[in-house]
Amino acid sequence: MQVDERMLEDLRRFNHKLARAPRFSYRHPIVPRLGQLLLRLSQLGADRKLRRQGIAVERLTAVADGMRVPVRVLRPPASPRGIVLDIHGGGWVIGNPEMNDALNAAVVRACRVTVVSVDYRLAPGASIGAMMDDCLAAARWLLEGGLAASAHLPVIVLGESAGGHLAAATLLRLKAWPSLLQRIAGAVLYYGVYDLAGSPSVRNAGRDTLVLDGPAMLPALRLLTPGLDDTQRRAPPLSPLYGDLAGMPPALMFTGGRDPLRDDTLQMAARWRHVADVELQDLPEAPHGVIHFPTAMGRAACAHAHAWINARLAARAPARQAPAGA
Repeated sequence: MQVDERMLEDLRRFNHKLARAPRFSYRHPIVPRLGQLLLRLSQLGADRKLRRQGIAVERLTAVADGMRVPVRVLRPPASPRGIVLDIHGGGWVIGNPEMNDALNAAVVRACRVTVVSVDYRLAPGASIGAMMDDCLAAARWLLEGGLAASAHLPVIVLGESAGGHLAAATLLRLKAWPSLLQRIAGAVLYYGVYDLAGSPSVRNAGRDTLVLDGPAMLPALRLLTPGLDDTQRRAPPLSPLYGDLAGMPPALMFTGGRDPLRDDTLQMAARWRHVADVELQDLPEAPHGVIHFPTAMGRAACAHAHAWINARLAARAPARQAPAGA
């Protein structure tokens, strides 16, 4: 992905606005609840907007080992070439599948895929272990043929921020079902959290961070994992960075120079490269959440991810037989 000076200047102007905006923080319990309420209100009519774009919307229940997990399915107008399993972000405390509608609709159009978004439970009502179980159950249901008409298609796992953490943890846990893991053609991981004891950039995050409240990040990880010490927090799959990555699919990873979670991705990419192809996009001056912001760099990152997904799906497409007599 090429980053030019015009793109950087555009991002710097936007970062200047972000510097004046409130940072996301867990310091006050009311903040996540208020954030979730406002998010829901902003999504009124979300299904109708997608249908106007020709994208079918369906709500299903993923079932695996007695667990039942809601999923939201976006289908392209034509027969899909693959499936994207989407795990949304939101710091484990806010978020839902609808929050990624704009991004997922763009993936549906650019890659002609069906997107399955996991509506996993959130903290503080659910533990992080319960969230991981929800994502694993949804993945198993999908890979075991939950979408019967698409059971033969390759799967891309996509996760952002907290969703990047849950996506990586899910991939690690799928090693218990090797045939299911082999169906995954690739992973797209946007600025995930892979060390729940706090990577160096998290531990050193100051008050000048953008989007995320730097000084609150390490305490938030500890609130998320009550009763554990740092050694226990680093145990995989809770901290995917320290897991056995053998068998992982090829991956595209994004991080940014202004993201306090940058070291999580840099360290994960370095380890993942020992077992599979990894393309690392370390975007200069990019903040956390860059793909959601109206900047040239955010748009370019999304377009690059679409091209990468298309390449992975093409690599998994069955070879065409030559016509008889050719």
